[in-house]
Amino acid sequence: MTKYRKIAATAVLAAMTSLNALPQAAEAATLLDLLRGGPGKSNQRSGLSTILEPQARGGLEMGDPEPLPKVAGPRYYTYKAEATRPIAIKAPAAPAATDAAAVSPAVAGDQPQVRRFLAETGVRAPDEIAAAVEIYYKDNKPLIWVTDSGITDRARQAMQGLSQAGEAGLAPEDYAVALPAEAADPADPDMLARDLARFEVALSAKLLTYATDTARGRIDPNKISGYHDFKRKTVNLKPVLNMLRLSPDVAAYLRSRDPDNAQFQAMKAELARLRAADSQAGARVEIAPGTLLKPGQSNPELAKILAAIRTEGSEELKAAHAAALCAYTGAPEYTPELVAVVEAFQKERGLKPDGVVGRATIRQLTGHSNAEKIDKLIIAMEELRWLPDDLGQRYVFINQPAFTAYYVNDGRQQLAMRVVVGSKSNQTYFFQDQIETVEFNPYWGVPKSIIVNEMLPKLRADPSYLDRLGYEVSYGGRKVSSTQVDWNATHAVDVRQPPGGDNALGELKILFPNSHAIYMHDTPSKSFFQRDMRALSHGCVRLAEPRVMAAAVMGTTTAEIAKQIASGQNRAVQVPQKIPVYVAYFTAWPNRDGGIDYFDDVYGRDDSTRKAFKAISDARAPRS
Repeated sequence: MTKYRKIAATAVLAAMTSLNALPQAAEAATLLDLLRGGPGKSNQRSGLSTILEPQARGGLEMGDPEPLPKVAGPRYYTYKAEATRPIAIKAPAAPAATDAAAVSPAVAGDQPQVRRFLAETGVRAPDEIAAAVEIYYKDNKPLIWVTDSGITDRARQAMQGLSQAGEAGLAPEDYAVALPAEAADPADPDMLARDLARFEVALSAKLLTYATDTARGRIDPNKISGYHDFKRKTVNLKPVLNMLRLSPDVAAYLRSRDPDNAQFQAMKAELARLRAADSQAGARVEIAPGTLLKPGQSNPELAKILAAIRTEGSEELKAAHAAALCAYTGAPEYTPELVAVVEAFQKERGLKPDGVVGRATIRQLTGHSNAEKIDKLIIAMEELRWLPDDLGQRYVFINQPAFTAYYVNDGRQQLAMRVVVGSKSNQTYFFQDQIETVEFNPYWGVPKSIIVNEMLPKLRADPSYLDRLGYEVSYGGRKVSSTQVDWNATHAVDVRQPPGGDNALGELKILFPNSHAIYMHDTPSKSFFQRDMRALSHGCVRLAEPRVMAAAVMGTTTAEIAKQIASGQNRAVQVPQKIPVYVAYFTAWPNRDGGIDYFDDVYGRDDSTRKAFKAISDARAPRS
């Protein structure tokens, strides 16, 4: 028995997780209920009822396969801007008189007064930017932005281009450069040359900063939180200054460096439209807080509800229900034809089309203000820069705030389905990967990270729980009975749930191996898909239609997927071709018609991004 005394609380904790995977009954009991004698017995010490919402139980729920958070899980950081250093340009060596003929014509007459002061401008920049500036000027290449008497027309074009950075979702103030003095000071004949040298170097640095920001974003997402996981893009800055020197239209060259994918262009167009409309926007429709309207009822707020649908509904919706909308005279009675209008709007916005006007529907009706939408778009344009320039012709895109997974093939959205993502305390990460495998009739390996110390007393009293519930326990690769485990000792064991109707992963899971143990899967807990707010899991992504998604990524039919499941055999099958998957977080995202849909910031990540923007702008502001 001694060696079994080494099989410890880890096994207990894993066993507790396996208990957590039991299918939900009509009135599901908590794990504490099971351990304390079954449903119907309350926790007298804490006052907990036997039936709790998953959020109230810290995210625990019956049938949930995702790993619980670690004791020290991911956290959000205070964003710190990248460190800067002085741009070090060596002073040019004066050519000997005998070598004057060997100096290139472009350099021989090239602003000799300004060039003398390039080495002492004091301009600072992040190392990547500073190095690119130094590379350009180290070989006495021609100055781009100034002459000995002032700034050039090319410099004015560049500053005009930078002032339009807001059109691309960036902050123009991040690229501002102080103008040099307009004329020489008789008391200090070198002052103008110093100012021009500083302007030359500073403008070059700001232009390279723009080129970097527009390609990969202002922010390093990995410095926002531990939930962000990206390999940051590299930007080839070496040719940029020379291209700016040679370009016939500097502003046009800057615009050419902006992302040109369809998603970014849709966001950019929407941003311009909202800004143009913002100053002319009329009053928003305001529906009384707490309004709840069900079919067959009467409510004076109905007139505002229909007015909002006229504003927020699509043209297709309004055309399909034109008769009902035109016939409505403002009466408070919620008639069947008006219920149909509301149901159509709910369906269009991805809500449950039940005709009940509650908080979620009102949120969609009143919408976000233009200012809110602009803010969401700017953040979304930043986040889009973290992803590949081209998402691909075939990929899966999971947008967490939308609680939706999309399958895109041949560049067109072919599938959209409801998903459940991580709760606020067990957030789903923001990253990209590749789908590699579909596993049918999967085992569920119970995570070892689960800590449920309150359950030890019951397990010590009855270590046969796992055997009776059908879980497999192994130690050192050898299967053992859970009754052989001394639950007073500590050591690692493996606990897994075999395939079957009660399996926590359901019929299948879709794998894209990653360090976060996140994947897509089926679930026996189907009721969650009926909710509008679906941040309810421990981090993995539950699919409303797993067979449909599996057929899409396997390039086959749902009938073939059904055959694989019907065999009852646990089998992992590689997808014919690896497919990019983006486990993303966008509170503004283009829909299949090219318009922009807006979503609530379920994890509060937009606020963290705003704080990062401020930290960067503060760091880039001119020093007094």
